[in-house]
Amino acid sequence: MNKTIRRASVFTLLLVLVLLVRATWVQFYEGRALADDQDNRRNTIKLYSEPLGNIVVAGESVTGSARTTGGDLRYKRTYEDGALYAAVTGYSSQVYGATQLEGVYQDLLDGTDTRLRTVMDTVTGGRADPGDVITTIDPDVQRAAYEALGDKKGAAVAIDPATGRVLAVVSTPSYDPSQLTTGDSDAWTRLTEDEDKPMTNRALRQPLPPGSTFKLVVAAAALEDGLYASVDERTDSPDPYPLPLSSDELTNENPDAPCENASIRVALQYSCNNVFGKMAVDLGQDKVRETAERFGFTSEQFTPVRSNASVFSDDMNQSQTALSSIGQFNTAATPLQMAMVASAVANDGTLMKPYMVDKLQASNVDTIEQTEPEELSRPLSSDNAQILQSMMQTVVEEGTGSNAQIAGATVGGKTGTAQHGENNSETPYAWFTSYATSDATDRQVAVAVVVEQSDAARSEVSGNGLAAPVARAVMEAALR
Repeated sequence: MNKTIRRASVFTLLLVLVLLVRATWVQFYEGRALADDQDNRRNTIKLYSEPLGNIVVAGESVTGSARTTGGDLRYKRTYEDGALYAAVTGYSSQVYGATQLEGVYQDLLDGTDTRLRTVMDTVTGGRADPGDVITTIDPDVQRAAYEALGDKKGAAVAIDPATGRVLAVVSTPSYDPSQLTTGDSDAWTRLTEDEDKPMTNRALRQPLPPGSTFKLVVAAAALEDGLYASVDERTDSPDPYPLPLSSDELTNENPDAPCENASIRVALQYSCNNVFGKMAVDLGQDKVRETAERFGFTSEQFTPVRSNASVFSDDMNQSQTALSSIGQFNTAATPLQMAMVASAVANDGTLMKPYMVDKLQASNVDTIEQTEPEELSRPLSSDNAQILQSMMQTVVEEGTGSNAQIAGATVGGKTGTAQHGENNSETPYAWFTSYATSDATDRQVAVAVVVEQSDAARSEVSGNGLAAPVARAVMEAALR
């Protein structure tokens, strides 16, 4: 054979082999990546080619699927009472993806979860019938929180202390996820550019200074440490309290309150900054931080929707420790976190892991995953928890939380008014953290409420004035 022809033949053969190798590589190695690429339109077409599974509240679906009239996507997501449940469901959009429970359980809801596959699905390679997400949300509690918050900017969370079941997650102002299902760009722009941030889940994703509600954590730390022999023993707490290493003093909102050398019970009743600031300094930041962490601070929570970590700093000086321990400086908490604090106290010191999904269910109603109550931690002993319960009850019955009183129930709570803006130049945040026990049935609920903004005059902004009535409405609904 001619030498030139032989070389050309070998070169051509090598080119063919390279092409074969490349084709094989693309098909078997890169194929999955290309198929899963978020810009691959075929995935969206497949996702919305059939109705999705549903998110269920108390036996009723709060989501659905509707046939479209045009385009290559056969179905779109629909929502019942979308604004009421938006903080729970999130949205499933043909353009903007999925969030909250819609995002966490997208595989289950679109039928691609392998646990849904039957033998026939495996043989045919077809997509399984989608499953449903059965939530722990109580519709009466959810609606009570939503309506009580009304046009206020804020959030509320309710938890069953004995199990950790989340009964309500509300964030206001809310939005209707139905506006986003077809990818309406005008709706997306309007919602994302709204200065009130309706798509922000304030209940789970926006830690704010918790103000005096954080004093519950400091009180728990003092009880566990045995700092004082009794919560009714007078403390050594000057009023105002001179902050260590500083020329500033820690004063109280109410100058007439009996805060000088007040007992821990009286200090919680009147929300005495001087007592709790000095108490935190006496305990030291490490002990306060350790107690806060046992309540869930500094860790993300998953319900299974992710909740941002609440904050209690380390490496602070004594003045910063004092300020942090009255819920200011760098301390920040989500309503979920403060509901967890109240839940642990109400449950005799045991903090149950909060969860908002009871089970995952196949189309034939078989349970494919069941959530079981799980102990998360024990922030304080049973004896100390009962002492703190008594102190919180004093707050509601005789102190700053009177607006949370409920006939036929034992209620314990703590108010909080957190400074906002440089030199407290903006409207303060109003907080209320509480629990209630029905005198007739012993049924319990733990609640946390934050009102970030309202139309109330600045002088009327307080935890008792704005947040406690919301918490009372939620607790009443839960106890019913």
